[in-house]
Amino acid sequence: MDAARLCFGPFALDPRQRRLTRDGVAVEIGGRYLDALILLAHDAGALVSKDRFMDEVWRGVPVTDEALTQCIRTLRRLLDDDAASPRYIATVPKHGYRFIAPVTRGSAGAELPIPSEGRARAAAWREILAIGGGGTLGGAVAGVVGGLAYGFDASAQPAQAGMGTISIVLVLVAVTMLVASVGAAGVALGIVTARTAVRATPAWSIAGGGLGGLCVGALAKLLGVDALGLLFGQSPGNITGGAEGLALGAAVGLACWLALWRRDGFGFQRAISLAAIVGGIGGMAIALLGGRMMGSSLALLAENFPGSRLDFGQLGRFFGEGDFGIVSRTVTGGLEGALFAACIVGGILFVEARLNAADAASLPRR
Repeated sequence: MDAARLCFGPFALDPRQRRLTRDGVAVEIGGRYLDALILLAHDAGALVSKDRFMDEVWRGVPVTDEALTQCIRTLRRLLDDDAASPRYIATVPKHGYRFIAPVTRGSAGAELPIPSEGRARAAAWREILAIGGGGTLGGAVAGVVGGLAYGFDASAQPAQAGMGTISIVLVLVAVTMLVASVGAAGVALGIVTARTAVRATPAWSIAGGGLGGLCVGALAKLLGVDALGLLFGQSPGNITGGAEGLALGAAVGLACWLALWRRDGFGFQRAISLAAIVGGIGGMAIALLGGRMMGSSLALLAENFPGSRLDFGQLGRFFGEGDFGIVSRTVTGGLEGALFAACIVGGILFVEARLNAADAASLPRR
């Protein structure tokens, strides 16, 4: 018998060849699910915690608790196991899983071969980019929604056949979508990369989101101020930048920590709602501490360029202010933060769910 082979019931698991057979017939199984089965069978009889699955199977790639649930469900189906009366995989509620079938090993002291590090690393980074792309797409959606809201509010002077209003709306949608997309890319990739690279406490998602937001915000402010100064000969003033990016990115990172990586099995709607609450609090805090989000930055630009067609005074008057004052900045900052965080978390969750579904779909149905 091959020293690396693990046998249980009619099944033979060969980690070296990465192959599972049943009575000598190969069983189709996805690479990640095979890694999970190897981990369970290799430590047969011992509790395998959820954290071990995340560290050794997903290798730090951020996924929800549902990914592990789907993995175990699929393994049970392939092994003809029953969760209610298990022969192979038993659930240890709130802790993890245990492989309960007797496992025959080839020889004493045989070591489990390590899967190709290069392939595992490449697969991990592909998932990082995919998940980060989901967050970026979510940011773009937030930018479109915010641009539409600010565009219709800021259309001060109707032009011939209404084209002036349409132009303002389209320009603001384009600007806010671009800014939100770039910001979301920095925040989402910062969160996912930090969590994967460090493989430590999920609190690193806060640091990663904050750092990503800081870099993008600082660069955007630098380029924006320089560009406007070059074109119009004056600085727009204290528009949103690195400090605001740091604070909002950290808030989104906190939302991801609470909503995505807690092991309590948050559902999609609860995750989105929680992200919106955390992001909204972060956005209001930025405004109250003197920072500026997108809406107040646009209002400041309109004030500094008298020939601008933008007018945010109507929004200020709605809140009982003569202009875009502290109440307007706080309310709009909270709404922006809530929308931004909810869309990023929603995008990440959506991509992660699609990746899990693709893994499951690649396996045969019995």
